[in-house]
Amino acid sequence: MIHRPFVLAVALAAVVAATFLVWVEVRREREFRTLIAVGDAALGQDQAVVAIEAFSGAVTLKPTSMVAYLKRGDAYRRRGEFTAALRDLSQATALDETAPQPIELLGDVNAAMGRHAQAAESYQRCLQLDDRAMRVMYKLALTQVRMGQAARAIEPLKRVVALDDRFAEAHYLLGLSLRAQQQYDEAVSSLKRAVAIHAGFIAAREELADLYAARGRSRDSIEELEAIAALEPRRPERLIAVGVAYAKLGRRETAIATLGRAAERYPNSSLVYAALGRIWLDAAEFEQDAIALNKAVEALQPIAGRNDATSETLALYGRALLRSGNAVEAERALQQATARPPVDPSAYRELADAASRLGHETVAKSAHARYAALTGGS
Repeated sequence: MIHRPFVLAVALAAVVAATFLVWVEVRREREFRTLIAVGDAALGQDQAVVAIEAFSGAVTLKPTSMVAYLKRGDAYRRRGEFTAALRDLSQATALDETAPQPIELLGDVNAAMGRHAQAAESYQRCLQLDDRAMRVMYKLALTQVRMGQAARAIEPLKRVVALDDRFAEAHYLLGLSLRAQQQYDEAVSSLKRAVAIHAGFIAAREELADLYAARGRSRDSIEELEAIAALEPRRPERLIAVGVAYAKLGRRETAIATLGRAAERYPNSSLVYAALGRIWLDAAEFEQDAIALNKAVEALQPIAGRNDATSETLALYGRALLRSGNAVEAERALQQATARPPVDPSAYRELADAASRLGHETVAKSAHARYAALTGGS
């Protein structure tokens, strides 16, 4: 017969053991949440290493926690440790196949690694769980564009802008995709919408300017280039682009006036004077204009003498000198041009001409051969 005191003792021991286990579990849960909070706070302060340590502690406490693996994987992603990020995010997905966040982050990691096919697969899996996840639709479309599948990107992008018409980046990407499919009018509309939403969206304005130019809408193209120049007043190449566009349109005086403004604003910019020199030189060759030729030499001479003169600048200067009859100085400038990488191929063509005029046949022959090799010409 079992004595009652013994039974009571066993029952008491069981209660104590259960209470202890509950206490241990409560303490473990408290420590887990504390570590998660510490990790989140560290990530908020861009302290990825501290975050990873905290989340690793959380993983040790609860190795079956999807959240712990998810957060540590994200911390590895932010730190650029993509292999470790893939491992943790894959584990998070295995622990909860219905959670979209680790799948989306898997896509982000694969995209960052240039594994666009795997990224697209992850985003598609994520959309199967939530077909209205606008951000994921955009990421899928961006990945498809990067894979050269612009046609496939159009439909998800149209869904994105239908959900949020003020998503400027989506309108921009849609414009790029439509243009790739030669749907030019629709592309213009999408790009204009992107600019209307965000007036300082330089990439959209650049694409719009290029598309306008390709479609023969020169005035519209120049307006966009002028807007870009106004938005980025510290970049001389922006105002130069406006001048060059006017020159291509045949409006030489306006082009030169624009570049003159650029020279006043950026007096030390070689790019400005190189553009001026090229416009004057093109005019001189086209119209047989000696005054324009002299102006080309005047614009190019100061920058050609700089230690940082590019091959293109020296080639232009040598070409101008050659047209003005100064073959000796032209040959010298052109030899310098061929010694400044990256070499402008036209420098070899002009050098062959200058050397030939001076009777330097070996130099001329070598330069001609180099020009042919670089351009596939004869």
